[in-house]
Amino acid sequence: MSSEQSPVAPETAGARPRRLTYAAALTGLEGLALVVGGIWILVLGVTGAPDDRQQAVTGGITLIVLALLPLLAARGLLGMRSWSRGPAVITQIMALPVAYNLLQADSMAIPAGIALAAVAVAALVLLVNGETTRALGIRGPGNVQDQR
Repeated sequence: MSSEQSPVAPETAGARPRRLTYAAALTGLEGLALVVGGIWILVLGVTGAPDDRQQAVTGGITLIVLALLPLLAARGLLGMRSWSRGPAVITQIMALPVAYNLLQADSMAIPAGIALAAVAVAALVLLVNGETTRALGIRGPGNVQDQR
C-alpha cells in the first residue's frame, strides 16, 4: 500500500492525543450503554409480561443495532481514522434530544438525563477540538491541498 492510499495521514502517524482517546472512550461508553439497554429491554420482553412482547423485542434489537454506530466510531477514533469523527459527532447530536426528554421526566430518569447531556457535550467539545481535528488529518474549508 503506497503512502497515498494509506488510511492514516502522514501527519497523524504520531501518538494519539489524550483528547482523542477521551472522545473515543465517551463514544464507546455510549455504545456500551445502548447495548446494555437493548439487552435489558430484550430480556424483559422475552421473560417478563410486557404490554406488547413484539414491540419490546423489536425495541431491544433496535437499540443493539443502533449501538454499532458509536462503537464503530469509537474504534475508528482509537485508530485515528478521519472517517470516525462524523459518526461520533452524529451520535452526540442524537444524544442531546434524548437527554432533554429524560430531563423532562418526573422520575429516576432525571439523573440519567444529566449524565447523558454531560457526556454528549463533553464528547462534542473533544471531537471538534483543534488537536483532535489535526490528529485525524481533517482539514477545514479552504485548507484542501492538491492531492495529485
